[in-house]
This record gives sequence, C-alpha cells and structure tokens, in this order.
Amino acid sequence: MSTDVPYLNRELSWLDFNARVLAISEDPDTPLLERAKFLAIHGSNLDEFFQVRVAGHINQIAAGLGQAGPDLMTSRQVLVAVRDEVAAHYRRVEAAWDQLVPLLADEGIAYTDWDDLDDADQSYLTELFYDQMFPVLTPLAVDPAHPFPYISNKSLNLAVFLRHPDGGALQFARVKLPSNLPRVIGLPDGITFVPLEQVLAHHLVALFPGLTVEQYFTFRVTRDADLSIDDSSTDDLLEEIESQLARRRFGEPVRLEVEDHIDAESLQLLERELELETNEIFLTKAPLDKQALWALYSLDRPELKYPSYTPQIPPSFLRARAAGRSMFAMLRDNDVMVHHPYESFASSVEEFIARAARDKRVLAIKMTMYRTASESSIIRSLIEAAEAGKQVAVLVEIKARFDEQANIEWARRLERAGVHVAYGLVGLKTHSKTALVVRQEGDEIRRYGHIGTGNYNADTARIYEDIGLFTADPQIGADLTELFNSLTGYSARHSYKKLVVAPHSVRASILELIDIESHFADGHIFMKMNSLVDPEIIQALYTASQRGTRVDLIVRGICCLLPGVPGLSDNIRVMSVVGRYLEHSRLFRFGSDDRGKSYLIGSADMMQRNLDGRVEALVPITQSHETERLDRMIDLYLNGNIKHWRLDQFGGWRQIRNDDCVDVHVALQEGAAAAVIPNRADTI
Repeated sequence: MSTDVPYLNRELSWLDFNARVLAISEDPDTPLLERAKFLAIHGSNLDEFFQVRVAGHINQIAAGLGQAGPDLMTSRQVLVAVRDEVAAHYRRVEAAWDQLVPLLADEGIAYTDWDDLDDADQSYLTELFYDQMFPVLTPLAVDPAHPFPYISNKSLNLAVFLRHPDGGALQFARVKLPSNLPRVIGLPDGITFVPLEQVLAHHLVALFPGLTVEQYFTFRVTRDADLSIDDSSTDDLLEEIESQLARRRFGEPVRLEVEDHIDAESLQLLERELELETNEIFLTKAPLDKQALWALYSLDRPELKYPSYTPQIPPSFLRARAAGRSMFAMLRDNDVMVHHPYESFASSVEEFIARAARDKRVLAIKMTMYRTASESSIIRSLIEAAEAGKQVAVLVEIKARFDEQANIEWARRLERAGVHVAYGLVGLKTHSKTALVVRQEGDEIRRYGHIGTGNYNADTARIYEDIGLFTADPQIGADLTELFNSLTGYSARHSYKKLVVAPHSVRASILELIDIESHFADGHIFMKMNSLVDPEIIQALYTASQRGTRVDLIVRGICCLLPGVPGLSDNIRVMSVVGRYLEHSRLFRFGSDDRGKSYLIGSADMMQRNLDGRVEALVPITQSHETERLDRMIDLYLNGNIKHWRLDQFGGWRQIRNDDCVDVHVALQEGAAAAVIPNRADTI
C-alpha cells in the first residue's frame, strides 16, 4: 500500500474504540450499575492493551526495530501519542467516577472512605481486619537485607513509608492486597461499601508495630504479558506454552498506576526500582483496580441495570419441538441461522452438540475450540459422546491469548475421556468456529455442520452479538470434513467448494468480491466486522469508492480506513455500534436487489493476523428465508436514525443520537421476541 494513501494508526484507532466504551459509562441514560460495569470494562481493556500492544512497541524499539508502517508512524511516535491519549482517558475516568459515586449514594449504595464512617462501622471493620485479613497479609520491607520485592502483574499494592521512633531515615515497605480477599467490604447495613485498601491502610500499625506510618498510597504495575512462541521449533507445544505461561508473570513493567497524592521522592523510588520511564507512569484519583467496580455491579439491584432479557428459542427449533421432529430432520429440510444473544445459545448450539452426543446414529463429532465457558456443557457433551464410543475430535487452540491455561486444562480433560485432541497447525492459530456431526441414516452417511462468528462459549454468548449457521448442505459438510482433516492430520488441499478458508483464500475472495462489485453502477458493499486493518482490503475499498461504489462499513473496534476523503473515499461510510452487547459478528454482503446479492458470515476480521496467521472460515448464506433476514438486519444497521458513532474524514469519531434514535440492541431484542411464541430459555 503506498504511503500517500490515508491509513489511520491501529493503536490510536483502538484507543478511540475504548473511548466509545468509556462514553457509555459517561452517558446519564445508562443505568447506574451498568455505568460502573463499563468503567470496569474500559479498565480491563486498557490493561490488555498495555500488556500486548504497548509492550510490543517497547520490545520493537529495544530490538532496534519499530520503523514506520502504513500510517507513517514509528513505534516511538506511537508510544508518545498513546501516552497522551491514555492520559486523557484517565481524566475522563476520574470525572465519570466523581459523577457516579454521589448518584449511587442517592440510590442507597454508599461507596465511601474510612474517614467518613462512624465509630460503630469503624469498629466493625477493625474486628473484621484482625479476624479475617491480618492473618493472610505479608508486609515486605525494603532495606539492604530485603531487596525491592517483585511486583506481580496487575496486583494492587500499598506503598508504606515508615519511621522508627528514634528517628532516622524513612523506611519503605510494600503490602500486597491478597486476591482472595473481597475487593470491596460491605458493612452490616447492606448499603455501605469500603474498598479493601482503605481498611488495610488504617490498620498498618498492626503490620509494622512500633513504627510510625508517615504516609501510604496504592500503586499497580502492568507487565508485558504477550507470549513469544515459535511452535515450529519445539517438539512439545503444550509443554512450551506452559513454560511460557510460567514466565509471563515476570514480564517487564510497561505501566505504573499510582494515586495522585504521591510525593515526588516516593514516585522517583518506584520509577527507579521498577526501571520505568516517566512517560510510563500515570497518576489518578480513580480506583486503580477496577475489580472494585465489578464488585459493585454484582449487587442484586436489578432496577439499576439493563432490563433482563430472555433469549428466544429460534423459531425453527421451536417448531421442530412442537412437531416432535429431531433437530437433524429439521436441518435436512432447511438451513437455520441463529442470532445471539437475541436467540438462545443453549437451545441451539449447546442442544445441537448434546443431541449429537446422545444420538445412537451419530458416529462422529468434530469441533474447533478457541475460547469456552468455565463450566461448559459442550465439553461435558463431548466427553459423554467419547465415553459412548463415538469418534470425537476437538481442535483446542492453546495459543488463544489469556485463555492458554484454561484451554490446556480442557484439552487434558478431553484427552482423559478418550477425545482425539489436536492443537492446530504450525505457525497458525485456529480461530474458526466450526462443528461437524456425522450421522448414519439408513445406508447413507449425512453430515451436519455449524459455522459461526463467535466462540463456543455460553458465557460470552449472553453478551456477544454473533451469527451462526446450521446446515446439512452436502458440499459444506464435505468442506468441513476436509478442513478438520487438515487441522488434525496432514493435507495439502487448500480449495473448498463453498467454505472460504484463511490463510489461503479469505483475502483473495474478499478482494475479488470488492473488485467485481466496483464495476457495477449500482454497486453496494456492506461489511460488518470487529476490525479493519489490512492495507490491501483498505486499498481495494478506496478503489471501489473512486469507481462510484457505495461502501457501508460497520466496524466495532479498530478502523484504519479514512472515509469521506474527497476523490478517495467519498462513497465510504464508517459506523460503529457500541452498547449493551458486544458487536462481534462478521457479515459481508455484495450486490443489489436487481442483480442479486451474495452473503458471507464467519470468524475472520479484515486484519493481517486473521488473513495470514490464522485458520478462519467464512460460509455463504444462500437460502432465501435467511438472506431476507440478513437484509432486515443490515437495513436496521444502515438506518440513519440508530444510535451509533460515525468516523469522519479527519479520523474523529462523532456520536450520532437524538431523542428519537433507535437502539439497535433493543430493536433486535424486540424483533426476536416478536418472531416466536413466549418460551423459556437462558435469561440475561
């Protein structure tokens, strides 16, 4: 991609996305506890950003790399810009928190400081401290005999400065807040809450008897947590990843967060001992550890949260139940598309695997597993199937970032049950969301498949917006068989009848579809995805716009394309929907009503890592009852009167909303509920 073509920096674009998350917590129309939750989400997002993306740029600079990319910014320039943007985020978080605390108090939820408690409450907490907290605390002194302690990643700590009664220099000690203690302490009245660090801070004399506590403050360190794994140079990938996980906690510091009342001398001590640069330090008045906000959100106050919603049983599944037909008989007649969380994951995906596990005619079940729930009914069904003598093969991606340990444990549990477990292809992550059921039906073998945009995870299916297709199409079944054979064995075949599979054909197929559409006077391209980063795709979209093709992009997160630039991207519109649910589906449509349209859904975002370094799968949606449904969904997203954010030609995001604006998530909930008779499913 030529350097004279506008290309936004991906790190700054991601920070723009996280700013949109933060805006939900600032919105007075957002229920109060949801505002606390979105502050927590913003914080955890930022943690991962520093652990991976910021750490990556620091490592590139250390290695003498970090040259300018398509955005013309070097790693040093990126880090300077990131620092300024993140500092602005901290100020917004402080303001949002200052607004939220009194509003919560008005609703009977008092998040308060120790000094604001009466004597009875302080006495209660003192008794609680000595009974339940004091025994598990470990104060660590720093002196010639005690080196500066290792500060673990994302732990919350108290820095304590002490003085001996006989005088002398200040002494420094560190107290780590144990993760097995409640992050927020509730008082007996059930409405007053005190952060754990406040309780510990006011009992430091018990930890350092005979010394005077001169001052204290909380601080938190974020470390490089990205794994560097070369799976082509190791004999045992599982063993290598476990070794890397053990080293992850010892990554280099990349950020220090500290209370803003710290004095300059104390700050210099932390800066020196942690070997951090000044621009890697952030002072703030807001809670450092956002787990405190999750603790507030967990309160049983439904009136302060989004109204509960019951995902609907998909109408096709409901009709099959009413008629006493099996799921497999239903799929032989028609494909079925499901839309989560509006339609029930439990009553579709989980039931599909559970029925297959118990069906005596089912011979084999094959699945990819990227991330799954902590208590997964799908895993239980797969184990049940294997124990019943079925062939069960699961591709467990043990390189899924921050889920490595959980996936290793799932893999071992599946292996013990007799499941054939594979760990993917050398040099690639397996990110596709695919399942295949092979069933004996008389003299015939039939294959039933599921291809989705989201993980096989019941927890995230309640909050992630995703699409999945169930199908008995023989060609798709054959493609899935070939795909699983390539994942678990050896295969040089890279062509498929209907599936589009990365790293071999997704980019080429999308580029071809963009090019074809750009040659029609009524050309229209619709792409909905999490991120748009790939320079070749962006260049193709610019070219299509220059040819007069209308391009509508729904991008939840990173977007490196710049719309509305005269002569380059006049015909491109970029929107982002951020709200109650995490927009996660990847949906692509090319064509017009007169010429016909083609539709693809699947796991691939338009990023180099997805298109070149991962196994991804897209599947065409062809049956009219499902394409009409996709058209209605797309029409809703393209309705100019929905709540959304719009990217302008200067790279800025502007919120579009008014009193009459439609909330996409509410509209889709209502549409799903109207499509079926009342039923019981998993309540959100």
